[in-house]
Amino acid sequence: MEAASDRTIEDVLGPHLDVLFCGINPGLYSAATGLHFARPGNRFWPALHRSGFTPRLLSPAEQDLLPSYGLGITNVVRRATAQAAELSAEEFREGGRRLAALVAEVGPKVLAVAGVTAYRQAFGAPKAVIGPQRSRIGGAAVWVLPNPSGLNAHWTLDGIAGEMRRIRDFLSGGPWPGHCPGAEPDALW
Repeated sequence: MEAASDRTIEDVLGPHLDVLFCGINPGLYSAATGLHFARPGNRFWPALHRSGFTPRLLSPAEQDLLPSYGLGITNVVRRATAQAAELSAEEFREGGRRLAALVAEVGPKVLAVAGVTAYRQAFGAPKAVIGPQRSRIGGAAVWVLPNPSGLNAHWTLDGIAGEMRRIRDFLSGGPWPGHCPGAEPDALW
């Protein structure tokens, strides 16, 4: 797995995305396999299914099916590391700029960033919390999700799936559940 350090993983994209999910950066296990959220114990795939985004539990090896459900995956920082703590502040800022450009190009309805600390660093939003944000990035509404890593003991699988389900509710015609009642996201990026 050490050989996977600094590798990148291809984005999973398609036309007409409802949600572009965004991880922090690939871990070494994911980089070694070339698959997003691939490490056993990562709760992304089970949460995605429990939230209702997919009709069955997909394995990381089935990530190419996501665009058929209106979903995609990318990362804030493309470079693989053993821990996100190995990433520099500049890498996060550069990743934020790259992500904003990608979102503007691909045009998802929602950008869902899995990791509040990564979102804060990439977009200069030190007070951001889990949930919908008032800002837009590249034209997309923004939602910050809990990091689905099994190391994130603060959030359960059901809690992560619940946040994803709130995105589905919004996409199904529900109101934007902003931090201020009735608040629609502002343009930022």
